[in-house]
Amino acid sequence: MSSYVLLTLAAFAAGVMNAMAGGGSFVSFPALVFTGVPPIIANASSTVALFPGAFSSAYAYRKDFVHFEDFPFLPSWLVSLAGGASGAWLLLNTPEHAFKVIIPWLLAFATVLFTFGPKISPWLRSRVRIGVKTVLCLQYLVGLYGGYFGGAVGIITMALLSVLGIKDIRGMNALRTVLTGSMNAAAVVYFVIKNVVWWPQTLVMLVAAVVGGYLGAHYTRKLPPMVIRAIVTIIGVTMTVIFFVR
Repeated sequence: MSSYVLLTLAAFAAGVMNAMAGGGSFVSFPALVFTGVPPIIANASSTVALFPGAFSSAYAYRKDFVHFEDFPFLPSWLVSLAGGASGAWLLLNTPEHAFKVIIPWLLAFATVLFTFGPKISPWLRSRVRIGVKTVLCLQYLVGLYGGYFGGAVGIITMALLSVLGIKDIRGMNALRTVLTGSMNAAAVVYFVIKNVVWWPQTLVMLVAAVVGGYLGAHYTRKLPPMVIRAIVTIIGVTMTVIFFVR
């Protein structure tokens, strides 16, 4: 019972974190491993447990959805699905060592991009034309990472949106929850087909993550944009430091 209590608390916290910025798998994944789930199975089970929470967050953010002129939503959603499925295949067919080495650098890069995105964007856009094809290629890579590991994929997505010049933090969060939820949904289908999910632990976490995702988004909407941006940056820095130490 103590293991299930730990998993419930971890999943609730992960749902709240994902609603605010991302990084929830940094709580759910270690909790699964700590309770005896093998790492690959823990990664897949964590993805399955957390993905419905993204859509409960998206529902809470439903009033914040806006159309961003420089971001092609439908094509980005489709490549997110493709990237998520590709990443799930990669997880079950290649060693983890290469991604373990690259993850802290990727997190550091994403945190810097998100933090300084509003200042970087005008400078970058005055020198480089970021077209639709570039955006879709980048979004596919984000989806690939999301399906493979997914740690802080929300922060990485928000970093990309920030560099594209999107400044509406609530609109960014709403868009992020849909895109990350979709890439995880594609990975979930693959993991279920391959039967690499431990269902008793996963189902307990799934319920807690949905509750955490909705409540996290509901209360995050009430925070000032600068506070949300500061929280995202703190989470990004913290997770980057943890992975570099590991």
